[in-house]
Amino acid sequence: MTYKPSPRPNFNGPTALRYETTARHLWGDAESGQVADWIYVSSSKIHQLVWGLPPGGAFRHSNEYRTIFGADVVYYVLSGTMVIANPETGEVHRVAPGEAAFFRKDTWHHVFNYSSEMLRVLEFFAPPPSQGASGAYARSKSLLTETKYGLDCALGRWPMERATIESGFTIAVIRESDLLWRLEGGRDQVLVGVLCSTEHLLVGKLFLLPGRKSDVLSHPGDKSLYVLRGALHIYCPEQSEGSSWFELRPQDGFFAPAGTPHQFHNITDRPVELLFGVAPDYR
Repeated sequence: MTYKPSPRPNFNGPTALRYETTARHLWGDAESGQVADWIYVSSSKIHQLVWGLPPGGAFRHSNEYRTIFGADVVYYVLSGTMVIANPETGEVHRVAPGEAAFFRKDTWHHVFNYSSEMLRVLEFFAPPPSQGASGAYARSKSLLTETKYGLDCALGRWPMERATIESGFTIAVIRESDLLWRLEGGRDQVLVGVLCSTEHLLVGKLFLLPGRKSDVLSHPGDKSLYVLRGALHIYCPEQSEGSSWFELRPQDGFFAPAGTPHQFHNITDRPVELLFGVAPDYR
């Protein structure tokens, strides 16, 4: 099967991204395995989607579909258990719901669903496919012909030399204890846990208590988000056309182009949690 690029939905202004209307795409072929994609946004700066594998499902790579990119990538597990491996080095990681895997440019990766439920993973990717960082980049790399699923070099040395072995890892598992915590805002502070922050991408988890709101926010980069829990309202004070007040539920997303003022509100009696990405510049 010849490689087929994924859709690239892009928006000119602040936009609610409803789960029901996201672009659908089937990635892969018989050799690589196939992955169902729900693509929320793919702008000139950031790419956000959810992908899924059935119980026992997996994706590897093939000649047409090579799993090596020119981008920083975060895979946040929404449901199921993800086992992610670098088949070039042999490292293997187990990632549970609420945890994430982060890797950088030129990292081969295979993924397996090691659970009895659907594996659903939220992905942030920057630089995005529109900058040539996905399929075109992957096909420019030499095809990996030998795969390894275990660090044989670590046998006889674990855990005595754990720090040395882990220093060579290409994939980082991000658990809640690994988040870099920030209180952001002036009078109306919100709690943010940073999963990763590079020159290309920042991904964070934001917590908004009942009855609270954030300051008016604006970033030099494009921002996209996904609601994990609760009902989130977003106010865009400078929006002159269309709606300036949005209500989002779990599985919905939102896109704010670079420089768009926006404010998060929780007008309910239950907490709100969301995951967001900003690319390339956050502050």
